[in-house]
Amino acid sequence: MASSYSFVPRVLSIAGTDPSGGAGTAADTKSITAAGGYAMNVITAVVAQNTVGVRDIHFPPRTSLEAQLTAVSDDVVIDAVKTGMLGSLETIQTVTEWIQTQPPKVLVVDPVMIATSGDRLLDRAAEEAMVAFCQHATVVTPNIDELARLTGQPRADDEATAIGQASQWAADTDVSVVVKTGHLNENRVTNTWVFPNGEMIQIPSQRIQTSSTHGTGCSLSAALATRLGAGYSPTNALAWATEWLHEAIAHGAELRVGNGHGPVDHAHRSRRLQAAGMATPWMAGSDIPARLDFPENLVLNHDQDETQDHARITPAVAPAGPWTQALWEAGQSITHDILQCSFVEQLVDGNLQDHAFAFYLAQDALYLNQYARALAALAAASTDNAAQVFWANSSINILTDEAELHRNWLTSGQEDPAGPVTNAYTDFLLSTVLGSDLAVGAAAVLPCFWLYAQTGASLPTVPSDHPYAAWLETYRGEGFIADTQAALQQVEKEFEAATPQVRSEAARAYLTACRHELEFFSQALRIPTAFKARHPILEAR
Repeated sequence: MASSYSFVPRVLSIAGTDPSGGAGTAADTKSITAAGGYAMNVITAVVAQNTVGVRDIHFPPRTSLEAQLTAVSDDVVIDAVKTGMLGSLETIQTVTEWIQTQPPKVLVVDPVMIATSGDRLLDRAAEEAMVAFCQHATVVTPNIDELARLTGQPRADDEATAIGQASQWAADTDVSVVVKTGHLNENRVTNTWVFPNGEMIQIPSQRIQTSSTHGTGCSLSAALATRLGAGYSPTNALAWATEWLHEAIAHGAELRVGNGHGPVDHAHRSRRLQAAGMATPWMAGSDIPARLDFPENLVLNHDQDETQDHARITPAVAPAGPWTQALWEAGQSITHDILQCSFVEQLVDGNLQDHAFAFYLAQDALYLNQYARALAALAAASTDNAAQVFWANSSINILTDEAELHRNWLTSGQEDPAGPVTNAYTDFLLSTVLGSDLAVGAAAVLPCFWLYAQTGASLPTVPSDHPYAAWLETYRGEGFIADTQAALQQVEKEFEAATPQVRSEAARAYLTACRHELEFFSQALRIPTAFKARHPILEAR
């Protein structure tokens, strides 16, 4: 499968409405679009609802539903169908008849029988019709309560029981099931595709503590239908839908929609990738003066306070003097962007997907080989004995201590080459260190010390069961902090001794390297699903 699929699947959502936009056809349309499809809607029910609850439901007459179904299918080739709320026996029968006359290539059924609260949404006759309707599906995506209703079993209390129920039902009906454990109590949650032959695909994730979960079932099913309709395998389709929804849930609260269970942010991934693809220059020409006679010349915004976009960030490792203090102040905005980027936030929170961390580590191992070369070059260029020793020892430590961290985490060596983001960063470092003044090179390598120490210190303490505790502890450890302090001292000395013009070039190099750090962290969340599947799961931690 190509990493960028050119085919745009035409996906029909058959479901009810939600005027607040979080569920039903509104959520389906957003999900289908985000997943790369063209969305179409057939309305089964006009629902007056919001984030707090449902107020009224109106079912259009059967003739209206039939007219909608035939209107779209008479004119448009449909690559996938996703059904959500059907709501009544008559509606289920109508959709069933339509499905039987022209079976879709892909049919994803979200049963919508029992709400998350446990409230039953269909009467018994309609429930029985829905159970029968599910047997026409390519795959069904019930919640835990709906899975129990499908199978006629008690509600599962754990993942193993739920998978057992799904396995038996799939074998009996020849229909696949996606078991979603988000409604169970485990911190580690999975979406598991269960095939009729007993095979399974498990896509792990981490629970997010949030109330912005309105419409998650609708959204997952619609995204899954779209990826399947585009021709992706069940593995890639479920992985993409799971990870996209994870991000959407994580950022749902930022939308500030409603007073109850808010919606997920269906478009967050699209906006993030759009921003990453912009070719806007990183720094305007006027950001840094041509001469830096004094440290205060570099600090353009002296009055940063709570009224601005973000509060001032206090460095976890204190500057070594006025010049490094000025660098920290000048880099406030980009430092904030790094600490708030999705990769770092998920890493610190422990919600980062394994494959994303594995990709990051593989690229970081390639980066560190070149970073060690840059540090060795600084040692060779230095005339001060203490500076020579520090940069040389730092180069050795990179190739031993940090490289060992990577070897301990990955199950096997990565064979993937350095990506374009990694190459851009290392090319910048080496060209800067080898082709510029010593102060400029020292400033360019500083962010890899200082910003990593800042990231490592993001938590007051690291819980022992944190999935990335070893990584965080490495960069908050005494040894790395001491190295960062020594690097700051070297940069401070170089700035003090440099000419005003060289200081200006060095400040620009520092800020450019900070931006490279942001891109380096973020790249792991910009890889296609097909590439993710090639990456090993990390060793148990």
